[in-house]
Amino acid sequence: MTTAAAPEGVIDFTVPVELQLLLQRVRDYLDEDVRPAEADIADPDDVLGSWHVVERLRERARERGIYTPHLPEEYGGLGVGVLGMALISQELGTAPLGALGMNCMAPDEGNMHTLLLAGTDAQKERWLRPLAAGEIRSCFAMTEPDVASSDPTNLETTAVRDGDDWVLNGRKWCITGAIGAAFAIVVAKTGLDEEAGHRGHRDYSLIIVPTDTPGWEVEHDPDWLGSHSPGGHPYITLADVRVPAENLLGMEGEGFVIAQKRLAGGRLAHAMRWIGQAQRALDLSAKRLLERKAFGKELARHQMLQAMIADSAMDLYASRLMVLHTAWKLERGLPHRQEVAMTKVFVSEALGRVADRAVQIHGAAGIALELPVGRIFQDARAARIYDGASEVHRMTIARECFKLAMQGLSTQAATGDLA
Repeated sequence: MTTAAAPEGVIDFTVPVELQLLLQRVRDYLDEDVRPAEADIADPDDVLGSWHVVERLRERARERGIYTPHLPEEYGGLGVGVLGMALISQELGTAPLGALGMNCMAPDEGNMHTLLLAGTDAQKERWLRPLAAGEIRSCFAMTEPDVASSDPTNLETTAVRDGDDWVLNGRKWCITGAIGAAFAIVVAKTGLDEEAGHRGHRDYSLIIVPTDTPGWEVEHDPDWLGSHSPGGHPYITLADVRVPAENLLGMEGEGFVIAQKRLAGGRLAHAMRWIGQAQRALDLSAKRLLERKAFGKELARHQMLQAMIADSAMDLYASRLMVLHTAWKLERGLPHRQEVAMTKVFVSEALGRVADRAVQIHGAAGIALELPVGRIFQDARAARIYDGASEVHRMTIARECFKLAMQGLSTQAATGDLA
């Protein structure tokens, strides 16, 4: 019997053979190198204190041919597309050290994409190449403590042109990786011409700031809910920070245009890592219910607990389909803003639901932070905030529905635009 070919435009969920082989290499790396190395990290909240472990994992990633898979070959990468990185990120979500070892973790991964997208040849040579090689780290400085940063037009950090320099002043916080970073990509307000009027998003630009520049200061790194990335998430003060004019990334006023292009792929990578975390939580939950007994029978035979497992399985299924469809659209250059917003909201909240059920299933072991379920639960709560709070994305999603309704059209095109 012959099988009819899929109609043109219908998504084919078959993973190409070459990508299957790459994914298997990633899985082997996680099983054989990364997870055993977790015991060598002296303090999980201070990976920098055991950075030699990360360096060892990076060397193993290079040997396995899986290092920086997101970058073009000219920068030592594999040129894997959005869909491929989505699938790789799913695997990496089960073992956080894996992304560090493969040098495709936030914020460095996003900064690499940003430099590829908007950097000059000189900027790529100075900053991208050593970042890709793992010789330096970086950070992305956008969020501020004194304004509601979910509306980026509130940002108050300024960059004023003074001859051949930009002079930056302001305060940032929750700047992931800033401690020990070699440079920051800073979001600053450059549209200061009052006669031109308020231009909203076009007021802001991206500027590369080496962190050894006088006036750049790490104030302190407060305690944060969840796991800690290398370099923490500290407060940053910029006091008359002077950098050359050629440190402008892209054109003046293009800051948010560039950032949105960066964030589309970044949000998908986050979503797939969240899926990896959720999958690990479900795997641990199913195993625990099979191993433990209460009221005369295995926990897995209690219907209320079966319902928790089933609900988590459905959350994971829906999450995977959303990520794969959005990645498919992004790779083909199709409109994807609505799908990215829906995926970010749904998957971050699905992770929260799966993690919450896992805590309940594990009982006291679910709230012990030395065990994985408690850490996954803590991490899950932050997912609904960074890279755009759920409420802001919901505003975007609803706005697209209203636009269609105002034209007398169905809202179907704003719900994934599937037939």
